[in-house]
Amino acid sequence: MGQEPQALTATEHAYRTIRAQIVTGELAEGERLTEQRLSRDLGLSRTPVREAISRLILEGFVERHSGYDTRVARFPEDEIEQIFQLRRLLECYSARRAAKYASAEDIAALREILETMRAHTPPQTEADYNTLTEANERFHRVIVAAARAPRLTALMTLAFDVGMVVRTYRIYTPADLVRSLHHHAELIDAIEARAPDWAESLMSAHLLSGEARVARQQAESQ
Repeated sequence: MGQEPQALTATEHAYRTIRAQIVTGELAEGERLTEQRLSRDLGLSRTPVREAISRLILEGFVERHSGYDTRVARFPEDEIEQIFQLRRLLECYSARRAAKYASAEDIAALREILETMRAHTPPQTEADYNTLTEANERFHRVIVAAARAPRLTALMTLAFDVGMVVRTYRIYTPADLVRSLHHHAELIDAIEARAPDWAESLMSAHLLSGEARVARQQAESQ
């Protein structure tokens, strides 16, 4: 990875480093992970490595098998398709509701996140990718929160697979990322305009575009 900010905790540094190694394939699917080896490679004690692995298990990057057997997760072939379909069902509905119920503070938060994304698009460094990924996740969560539907928020917590988002973000071309940025900007406009149909159609197009990019990548790799 690129240089990490001085303020990063040991656990956060371990988490980001191991996650990046999984996303880039440096740590292969099914590869066994041991705290001892990772601690040595990262120059850290075992405690932050253990905490990082626990977080990666929750996010679906790592799987814990019987005993102390911990491995990089294997991802089903149709996992991404399933997640995009679930997200489209839930997030199109959330965009409709956000267009009705979003507060001025919600819209201001979305515009602030958009400026962060704009400043790092297209990404040039590992830090840019991390910033974009985290900003994208925040953007979608703000829309879900703006829908003012607690049950929807609970469902999205299950459906929004952070691991999948991070893995797929790396295959987007600069043109894909610029298009995605425009989708985010127009979504804010639709929500601010109190236009549910517009917001829903934009969210659908945004997610369908991402799903199509992943499908092309999978076809090219076969």
